[in-house]
Amino acid sequence: MRTVHWMLVVSVALFVSGIGFVIAGARSGQVASPVEGPVTTPVASVMQVMNGITGPAAVVVYNAVGYIVDADGVQEIVPQNDEEWAVIADSAAALVESGNLLLLGDRAVDDGEWVTITRRLIDTGTTALRAAEAQDVEGILAIGSDINETCDDCHAIYQRN
Repeated sequence: MRTVHWMLVVSVALFVSGIGFVIAGARSGQVASPVEGPVTTPVASVMQVMNGITGPAAVVVYNAVGYIVDADGVQEIVPQNDEEWAVIADSAAALVESGNLLLLGDRAVDDGEWVTITRRLIDTGTTALRAAEAQDVEGILAIGSDINETCDDCHAIYQRN
C-alpha cells in the first residue's frame, strides 16, 4: 500500500511540474511587440543646428587646451577644475548629439559623404567626451585638431550658407 501511495505522490508531482513547464514555455514563446518611440518632428535647419549646437560645442572643445605665445612668454591653457572639465564634456556630448541631429529627418544632404563625415563628427565628439571625462589634457589637445579637420572637410564639400 505504501508503494502505491508513493507512486501517486510522484505521479502528481510530475504532472504538476509538466503543466508548469508547458505554461512557462508558452509564456516565453510570446513575442513582445516593439515599442514605438515618440514621433519627432525636426524643426531646425542644418544651419540652425550648426550655428546653435555644432559650432559652439566644437569651439569649446577646440579652445579648451592650448598655448598662447606673446611678449610675456608662453601661457598654457588647460582646464583648472572639475567644473571646467564638465563644460568641455557637455560640449563634447552636444557635438555628438548635433551629429545625430544632422542625420535626422531630411537634414542628411545625401547618403554618401554627408553621412560619412557626420559619423566622423560623432566619433570625434565621442573621443572628446571620453577625454574630458578622464580629464586628459593631451587627449583634448589631439582631438581638437581632428574635430577642426572634420569640420573643414565637410565645409569644403558642403558650402556654408
